[in-house]
Amino acid sequence: MEKRIRHDAIETISTPEPFPRQSFTNAGEAVAALKGLYARNTGFLRDAFAALADGVDRQERYRAFYPEIGIATASFSRIDSRLAYGHLPEPGRYATTITRPDLFESYLQDQLRLLIRNHGVPVTVGESETPIPLHFAFLEGTYVDAAMADSITRPLRDLFDVPDLNGTDDQIANGTYEPVPGEAMPLGPFTAQRIDYSLHRLSHYTATSPHHFQNYVLFTNYQFYIDEFCAHARGLMAGGGGGYDAFVEPGNLVTRAGDNEPSDGAVPPRMPQMPAYHLTKAGHAGITMVNIGVGPSNAKTITDHIAVLRPHAWLMLGHCAGLRNTQALGDYVLAHAYVREDHVLDDDLPVWVPIPALAEIQVALQEAVAEVTGLDGYDLKRIMRTGTVATIDNRNWELRDQRGPVQRLSQSRAIALDMESATIAANGFRFRVPYGTLLCVSDKPLHGELKLPGMASDFYKRQVAQHLTIGIRALEKLAAMPTERLHSRKLRSFSETAFQ
Repeated sequence: MEKRIRHDAIETISTPEPFPRQSFTNAGEAVAALKGLYARNTGFLRDAFAALADGVDRQERYRAFYPEIGIATASFSRIDSRLAYGHLPEPGRYATTITRPDLFESYLQDQLRLLIRNHGVPVTVGESETPIPLHFAFLEGTYVDAAMADSITRPLRDLFDVPDLNGTDDQIANGTYEPVPGEAMPLGPFTAQRIDYSLHRLSHYTATSPHHFQNYVLFTNYQFYIDEFCAHARGLMAGGGGGYDAFVEPGNLVTRAGDNEPSDGAVPPRMPQMPAYHLTKAGHAGITMVNIGVGPSNAKTITDHIAVLRPHAWLMLGHCAGLRNTQALGDYVLAHAYVREDHVLDDDLPVWVPIPALAEIQVALQEAVAEVTGLDGYDLKRIMRTGTVATIDNRNWELRDQRGPVQRLSQSRAIALDMESATIAANGFRFRVPYGTLLCVSDKPLHGELKLPGMASDFYKRQVAQHLTIGIRALEKLAAMPTERLHSRKLRSFSETAFQ
């Protein structure tokens, strides 16, 4: 591979040949250029590492840069005001670093097509000034043997760039980023290094590759729902797919439509912390389901990372404590507001920020409940209540003096309590991912109504299948909507990135 040698005062740096900045008025051609540049620069780093492992050390430092996409406009443009994204907030120069253009190809083409159409100016592709860390240059699934790394005599940090935590924050998404004078304004909500960080975390936490994740996501806090989802997905595959192409399980076990068992992947030696399962469709239009386990910390962790994939919607399906005497075990709660006592997002999204209900999500969930249960209109109120859900970070809140929590729950008009829903909704708000919550009442601690062992078994058999069917039906309704309509303007701040 061609390279250039640059002699600094302190060290000799080897880099690929300069890439001349190019302009494009066709989104597909721009993405093709991004893919070529990214492949060249990451290949340069991989080749350098392989040569060093083979004992070839030229006493150089090796560096390659992330691709960058940019656009500039000198005037305000008249755009369709119904759009939540795809336009620049004001005249100026905008840019963002890009990683894995192969994974984000469809997303990038959609974003660039809208920008070119709405502003009538070309986009530019070139090299950024952000080095690619060696760790993020390896191909997905690459295994680096420890002996291979040990054969390199100098510290890797002396030879290659490594991940920089200063480049992996959420300042853009949080609305706290302030460009340096003369610097381009951000075009996308995440930098390339922030995205790479999350892609690696996703593989670690879920034991599935990021490219299997779909644009419509279900989160649950119970394994029962996962078991039911797996049974449903395997049934679809055995019957020809039912409109889905494949079912993917941890270990990247892939069962294709028409098959009864996986044809690719390997069973992981142990289950990951938050296993993910995927019913895939072309264009990532299928459904991903993740068992996040218990607690707001897990809920924040997984949504922090899935957000970089820019999904079109995510929903929480789980169990909750019913807080009203009129509720019965098995009733549904459709959240339209949240009391946030989870605390994991206090530094990123202050508790005084309201988390609004999104009409498209609410309607899809209510319609799905009606269709699956056979109830409608006033009769639907018998089994489903719309109201405020409180999320708390203390699973054993009942063991404390109840006067404080109970008073707050009453004043907030809360009808249900859990540990994850507000976190998932708040991170959806923060990352501009449409969100919703449909919970099932599994106990009523304020009224001394707890599940006895036999009752619990019967409850799970009876309710989990119906609840999951409702969630799947709701996501399929959302998937049938134009994505421009689904991504709500409610989630956009005063000065937003043009990318969704």
